[in-house]
Amino acid sequence: MTVINFSFPASPTTALEVRSITCVRGERELFSGVDFEVLPGQCLHIRGENGVGKTSLLRLLTGLASPESGEVLWSGHSIKKDVQEYHSQLLFLGHRDALKEDLSAIENLRMYAAIDGITLSEQDAFDSLWRFGLKGREDLPVNCLSAGQKKRVLMARMLTRRAQIWILDEPFNALDTHAIKELQGLIAEHLQHNGLVVLTSHQPLVIPGLRVLDL
Repeated sequence: MTVINFSFPASPTTALEVRSITCVRGERELFSGVDFEVLPGQCLHIRGENGVGKTSLLRLLTGLASPESGEVLWSGHSIKKDVQEYHSQLLFLGHRDALKEDLSAIENLRMYAAIDGITLSEQDAFDSLWRFGLKGREDLPVNCLSAGQKKRVLMARMLTRRAQIWILDEPFNALDTHAIKELQGLIAEHLQHNGLVVLTSHQPLVIPGLRVLDL
């Protein structure tokens, strides 16, 4: 089984920090005064009813959107200070699967590794897909895969991306019970290696180092 075989730094300043952020969409204030800190080895589960701003909060954490007020910091500095450096340490998976439908699963992994500037051997790419039950489907175009199988390709991408910060929007959607356990195990493995995770989910989670933020 392919496992994460590298660890991330966990210095006293390593943290994803949110300071009093307010989010406004249109004329509506979704939330205000939100504060939290996520340290290496911790997973923050953001919960709330539909429409309260969970996805909007994740987009603020990635830098894809800006808060009305407040700031997001990584290792004590605003994420706006060096956006490229911050994004090099970030993996964001949103509602859309972000896979190229006309490419195969293996081609998607190799393509994203090239974009991310990561050396990924063909064997490591195959091993990652096999770990998540995609043996025999590696060369199929992604548009021939089920929703659950596409999620498994993304799980392989999580394994190979080597980003310390994982921000995941409803990552358990379309997964069966076995795949949910696999993904929770992958997240736990990431945390053991000083990774940080912020995610949204309507499901109860069993993950070491889990904290909850209710919006």
